[in-house]
Amino acid sequence: MSQDQFLNVINRDEAERRFRNALKLGPCGDEQVELAQALGRTLSHDVLAPVDVPCFDRSNFDGYALRAEETFGASELQPRSLKIHSQSLEAGRPADFELMPGFAVTIATGGMIPRGADAVLMVEHADTDNDLLMIRRSVTPGHGIAFAGTDIAMGETVLRQGTSLTSRETGVLAAIGVSVVSVWRKPRVAIFSTGNEIVAPGEPIRPSQVYDSNARILSDAVRELGCEPVSGGILQDNEEALRTAVLLAIGEADVILLSGGTSKGQGDLCYRIVSELKDPGIVVHGVALKPGKPLCLAVTQGKPVVVLPGFPTSAIFTFHEFVAPVLRLLTGRPVDPAESCDATLAVRVNSEIGRTEYLLVGLVETPGGCTAFPMGKGSGSVTAFSRADGFIAIGRNEEIVEAGTRVRVRLIGLGRKPADLVVIGSHCVGLDLLLTELERKGFSTKLLTVGSTAGLAAVRRGECDLAGVHLLDVETGVYNSPFVTPPLLLIPSYTRWQGFVFRKADPRFSGLAVSEILQAAIDQPGCVMVNRNQGSGTRILLDQLLHGRKPPGYAAQPGNHNAVIAAILQRRADWGMAIESVAARPELEFMRVRQEHFDFVVHPDRRQKPAVIALEHLLSDPAIQSRLRACFCEIQIVPAN
Repeated sequence: MSQDQFLNVINRDEAERRFRNALKLGPCGDEQVELAQALGRTLSHDVLAPVDVPCFDRSNFDGYALRAEETFGASELQPRSLKIHSQSLEAGRPADFELMPGFAVTIATGGMIPRGADAVLMVEHADTDNDLLMIRRSVTPGHGIAFAGTDIAMGETVLRQGTSLTSRETGVLAAIGVSVVSVWRKPRVAIFSTGNEIVAPGEPIRPSQVYDSNARILSDAVRELGCEPVSGGILQDNEEALRTAVLLAIGEADVILLSGGTSKGQGDLCYRIVSELKDPGIVVHGVALKPGKPLCLAVTQGKPVVVLPGFPTSAIFTFHEFVAPVLRLLTGRPVDPAESCDATLAVRVNSEIGRTEYLLVGLVETPGGCTAFPMGKGSGSVTAFSRADGFIAIGRNEEIVEAGTRVRVRLIGLGRKPADLVVIGSHCVGLDLLLTELERKGFSTKLLTVGSTAGLAAVRRGECDLAGVHLLDVETGVYNSPFVTPPLLLIPSYTRWQGFVFRKADPRFSGLAVSEILQAAIDQPGCVMVNRNQGSGTRILLDQLLHGRKPPGYAAQPGNHNAVIAAILQRRADWGMAIESVAARPELEFMRVRQEHFDFVVHPDRRQKPAVIALEHLLSDPAIQSRLRACFCEIQIVPAN
């Protein structure tokens, strides 16, 4: 039996280049699936939260909802007393009354905070005496409350296109009420084993025959990659039968895999049949690999047709080198998993003596190695687990883990790959749009929302590529640039409107000019505001406008715009300040007060990173600018003030 020699053996990189250039790469169309069937699938579109989570201000524990100021000065020796409201607030029951001064109301974990209350006292810190509550510890406004939208904000991009859905992500989808999701269709991969010597497992075997292990290995590897294996069975060395099977598979499947018969011997039919394909047909036959030299890569109708070597070791090696990366592109699945890594803790962490604590962390690559950022939001959060890269264990005898401590991070999910772009700082829907577009262009991104000030510190320490900031300098009235000192650089991005928000047709505000609204809110008896947290751009602006005045509701400080909106819609407050994109609801009126600049800060060492350059190009793209304007973000490609 004669055999031709491989005359055109090429190196691995050239083989991959030729193969990829001939393929139609990208997901194979999308489909809608029920959430119960979504595990392991890959999102074909971004998922935006249709609701706030929680959708109301709720209690973090069993206790008593009350006014924080009425607990001030309370102690074990000198308790303060309040009357106990006749009703109690169980989880699932609406708080349809206003708590009057001098009263506290019993509330369960998850119970809705009533109007008039701004804190929750733990049940362990009080006693009851008939209808009196004896308070033995003071609390501050906001204590014990999970404000609306503090976990997930309405309109927030909670999952991005290309995310592979694990139980963490399906839990997030359930938490926001999603029952049907849009996912990429699973590529169908036809798998054939060829040769007269091949026998299916379970069948009797005789000398000169081997059991077919390739089909099992390849089918399960394909399934692990999120594709649907289609068994073509074992094909004997019959030229016509093989030709018919291959042509049928090309019409029905997205990828065709054959193993065996790839050499140039007289009995190697796979190569002969595949060589008949056109457009372009065979692009590689013979690669400088050991094992795997006889690999044959062909493309027809934009579909891969691959003849893998027959020996199992060679088959699986060449599959993972050449086919698996293509399948990942067809499904949008992430890279291979890892198990654990060492990292440096970014901030000091306090723990409770006597128990082991598991702390979820997000990981970023820095010049000094990997840095772990604790993921906040508390034990009730569903997003912290879904967005974490891993966790660290704090021993039961450790009370403090200092910043800079080396820790071992156990990775979760599909593992960690250094992101092409790490952004730490404030959140914005415009930023969500930009990061999603970068992901579509092939850049992996990571966003840690820790606020503008913390983001600025992170970029200065080299822990991220960009910081998203909107900091107002009270003395100059200028955003961001006064805080950006050498060697840091400012990348001007876009503006968004801050303004007053109140319920539509509220007679106290309707028809008033912006300059009159604040005074009307302060002058009206019983008019309650909802504030923002200290350090936020909105709070700085509010304090500047209030000139030291503290209207009712000033002390409660939810940490995002959505919580402000929820408080007004649910009539626990009457007015507040938020950004226009969050306040654009039919039940509300929004009065523009000031445009704030949302910009990026970068260190010169990171300015030329491809992902940073790509983001700057997006900001100058008219199509992206139009989409940003639809999110109430107005591009300002000029120095910020």
